Amino acid sequence: MRIDWFPLCLFTVVAIVIARECICSYEEKERDNKAFAAYLATQHGDSVWTGRRPQQIPYFTDTGALVQYGYELIANTAAYLGPEGSIAKLSNGMNCQNCHLQGGVVPFGNNFGKVFATYPQYRARNNGIQDIPQRITDCFERSLNGHAPDTGSREMKAITAYIRWLGDGVPKGMKPPGTSIMKLPYLHRSADVRQGERIYREQCSSCHGKDGEGVESKVVKGYSYPPLWGEHSYNDGAGLYRLSNFAGFVYNNMPYGTDYHRPKLSVEESWDVAAFVNSRPRPHFNQQHDWQLVAGKPVDYPFKPYADTFTEYQHKFGPFQPIKEEQRKQLVTR
Repeated sequence: MRIDWFPLCLFTVVAIVIARECICSYEEKERDNKAFAAYLATQHGDSVWTGRRPQQIPYFTDTGALVQYGYELIANTAAYLGPEGSIAKLSNGMNCQNCHLQGGVVPFGNNFGKVFATYPQYRARNNGIQDIPQRITDCFERSLNGHAPDTGSREMKAITAYIRWLGDGVPKGMKPPGTSIMKLPYLHRSADVRQGERIYREQCSSCHGKDGEGVESKVVKGYSYPPLWGEHSYNDGAGLYRLSNFAGFVYNNMPYGTDYHRPKLSVEESWDVAAFVNSRPRPHFNQQHDWQLVAGKPVDYPFKPYADTFTEYQHKFGPFQPIKEEQRKQLVTR
């Protein structure tokens, strides 16, 4: 009797491939878990900050009414201040909470937890001390690619009041865990735009569109899922244009439904998809006055001049560790 070995061989090969993938996936997740544990070990406190919910705003008081309006402006910026805004036409159609998730209350979601406790503060990008309204102005000009409400306007006062209400319980000068975008470990290579495109198609395009155009809401003015590039997205002066910020944000929050307990993308995948998204065209912001102290530029600031000899490409896509080491050497010799 003749035995057909082909099905058995095929089954064996498939089983080996599946087992290898499972082992690699497990090892990769273990590395990510250890990196996250190491990060938390550097933080003060035993839990991450989570903000109060809008349902807790005491809207029946004068102060509460202003706070409530501030929340509405954060959640529905486009309806009030977008291209067809009911108050003014100031921004690109995105909402503040497209970047500051759920009104700025999500751990590692670009939240507002530390803002009231740490402002006014010196910001090297802006070459001086900034207060909260000035920081809000930055967001309108860069992330919303528009113009900010006047400093004395009810809208600016309301957004400031909401941020203050969220951070009321945070001691002055404190930065509770979870109130910053997580800084992921650097890769030992450049972030891979081509791999990032593949990840984007598989994990992101169903919400943000195959061309990064986002999905407009059918209920209110603005986007259900924001554009990630193109004329209606953040410009190249925004914080998320730096790869470390985008990668850290994505790792803990994307795809939709992810949180820091259960990241779906690996650290490598987060860097790569960040590289792809930030390689795409978007509006330009005049940054000639940013970072006047050139030596203080972050390793992933993608525009020269620099105090080192690394290229713009490496400053944008990495590898970043050699740049970091060079910066440390320069600090020692100054």
